[in-house]
Amino acid sequence: MSTYPGYTRKPHYYETDQMAIIHHANYIRWFEEARVDMLDFLGFPYEKMEELGIIVPVLSVNCEYKEMIRYGQAVLIKVYIANYTGTRLNFQYEIIDQKNQRLLTTGESKHCFLAKETQRLINLKKSFPTIHELFEKCFLANQKIN
Repeated sequence: MSTYPGYTRKPHYYETDQMAIIHHANYIRWFEEARVDMLDFLGFPYEKMEELGIIVPVLSVNCEYKEMIRYGQAVLIKVYIANYTGTRLNFQYEIIDQKNQRLLTTGESKHCFLAKETQRLINLKKSFPTIHELFEKCFLANQKIN
């Protein structure tokens, strides 16, 4: 399994405040963009999950701003699976300045898997073993790195 290389992002002007600094609310959107990109990279995009009747709501998100990101500053958003249980999935994010490799922002989002029809919690290990294996491999690979 190839390691996800990260999501490259160059801020848009409309995402800034009057000081040309990225407005804090945009980081959550960037996390989602990176998470969606990672799932595409793994060959299991959100569209495929939804076709199978799986939805993945966000339970919580947090973000820690270490340094400001400014308009025009290219960044790399690294995404890792920090925890996976079969029913829940947590992602960790690191936003890194591409020019000098400084860590600018960290974050985490927590999710669960629900059946689209019933809105009830599902266990991927039981209901979708192939998808379970994919997430478990990514989680275990991240554990070896850390």
